[in-house]
Amino acid sequence: MTQTPPAPESAPAPAMRRPRAAVLGGVCAGLADHLGVPVGRMRLLAIVLTFLGGAGALLYLWLWALTPLEIPAGGGAAVHRSFPAGGGVAVHRSFPAAPVLLGLAGVSALASLVIAVGEPGADPAVEVLLTMAFAGGAVTWSLLFDRHDPRRSDRYGFQVRTASAALLLLTAVLLLLTDPRAQTAVLSVVMIIAGIGVLVAPHVVRLWTELLAERSTRFRQEGRAEVAAHLHDSVLQTLALIQNRAGASSEIARIARAQERELRDWLFAGTTPSDADFAAELREAASELELEHPVRFEVVTVGDFTDRSFPAVLAAAREAMLNAARHVGGDVSVYVELSASAIDVFVRDRGAGFDVSSVPDGRLGVRESIVGRMARHGGRASVVSSDSGTEVRLHLPLGGAQSAAGPPAVQVAAPPAAQVPQPVPAHHVAGGAQQVPAHPAAVQPAASILPANQPTPGGSA
Repeated sequence: MTQTPPAPESAPAPAMRRPRAAVLGGVCAGLADHLGVPVGRMRLLAIVLTFLGGAGALLYLWLWALTPLEIPAGGGAAVHRSFPAGGGVAVHRSFPAAPVLLGLAGVSALASLVIAVGEPGADPAVEVLLTMAFAGGAVTWSLLFDRHDPRRSDRYGFQVRTASAALLLLTAVLLLLTDPRAQTAVLSVVMIIAGIGVLVAPHVVRLWTELLAERSTRFRQEGRAEVAAHLHDSVLQTLALIQNRAGASSEIARIARAQERELRDWLFAGTTPSDADFAAELREAASELELEHPVRFEVVTVGDFTDRSFPAVLAAAREAMLNAARHVGGDVSVYVELSASAIDVFVRDRGAGFDVSSVPDGRLGVRESIVGRMARHGGRASVVSSDSGTEVRLHLPLGGAQSAAGPPAVQVAAPPAAQVPQPVPAHHVAGGAQQVPAHPAAVQPAASILPANQPTPGGSA
């Protein structure tokens, strides 16, 4: 006995969603795609049902209100609304609903005038109400839908509102002139008020939208402030205590710093200044190194770095910071001073130091990435190492401060054993410059200058 193979399961129908490129609301297209029927038949059915007691129009409006928009490709977080408030993907409608409504308003206005002139004593109230309804519908459509459609310009909406107001005012004046009865006068006054309202409506809508946005922003800020205060009093204090107890060079402190920075970035998202300057870029480099190495940088900047960037100095300073983080760890001080004539950077660790003359020739970290880079850009770099730590000093003249003789000689200095370099000032200010005295090393000359053929260090500086 042969068995009939089971019929393959049909694929489930796709979820009903309205497309973002629609004729009017996208209901017929979404329903046709959901049911697997041609969209033309679905539109014809909607038109036929509309003439049967208005059932088609009611069903269309009901599905329009409850059916979400389709999710664009790669935009799972898109806004599922007919008009995106401050973001999302816009909806494009090909049917000119506002001009059509405005045309119907013109036909109703003409009918009301014909009735008032041709039939003395007739009441054009129905035609007047239809005129106001169609004109108001045209303005409402332009404000709610066409305003968010990239294919409809602001001038388009202004023309629709101006034409609607002009139609209402002109119809009201002509009705008063042709039929000065009390009832007609009341309808004319109502149309004049409606015409003025059409002109004022955009400003009212804009003020109302701004008020809602301001209230929403204030509520979000208050909620964020409450969360920030709670986290500061609990989680951030605990993370700071872990860092202090564990030590700057431990793995636990590194993880605690990473979690603290992640929480602060989330709490204060959108409140940080522009990062298109040297000070912000240097702090960003320090943050990245703290995530990868057990080190804590204290970055102090003096001067106005707004919209100023020095790529060569930044790369050299980052290399010096990387060496300190990789070979020493712990607390590392970074001091930056910007003046009208030069920029100076000092990177100092608190390690055991190293002998600059014993660095192998194959170590190019300091020789090329720091010293060579600064020399190629007209600056100079020096390395001062002792038992109390190592300090890398970078100096780059600005503007006409550099002499015409060319860049100064590269310096790699080692002070005498009895001489201990002064530490970098540890005035740490988050997110801004602090006025502190100039670093002593900025005016302290190097102890010695190595010959050009002597290898430069590539160790822990």
